[in-house]
Amino acid sequence: MSSIPISVEGFELVKRDLERLKQERPAVIQAIKEAREEGDLSENAGYDAARERQGMLEARIGNIESRMARFNVIDMRTLGGERVTYGATIELEDLETGEMRVYTLVGPDETDYVKGSISVLSPVAKAVLGKEEGDEVVVDAPRGKIHYEIVSVSFNGPVITLE
Repeated sequence: MSSIPISVEGFELVKRDLERLKQERPAVIQAIKEAREEGDLSENAGYDAARERQGMLEARIGNIESRMARFNVIDMRTLGGERVTYGATIELEDLETGEMRVYTLVGPDETDYVKGSISVLSPVAKAVLGKEEGDEVVVDAPRGKIHYEIVSVSFNGPVITLE
């Protein structure tokens, strides 16, 4: 079982999402009960929809709970250094086109919350992990191999703001 990196703030958001999903359970159970009371279940679209919603809800809860057991919670305020690791913000130059890209490397469960982020499990992140400014990397992409130079590596602390 491999660990999954996640920031303190990202972990809090996942916990909130899990709690919200668990709070939906009673409403789904009530919808199933009401649809069941309508009679013939073989042609009851409301019942089928409620059961499908329940199945998706339970699958999502199970997925989150199983992943949470593998989380390695990291305080991004403690990160730093010259090498690319989880939490680094990197600037890359496409050596063919000259196009510049900026990414922050976060855990796969945080990419929805952080604009301009990529998962540490993505092909680009895998290519740059452990590298430093000035290093060149090659990423296999659908359009072919992309050659990047790492222009800068910085650690800017937490990238998620909790409300």
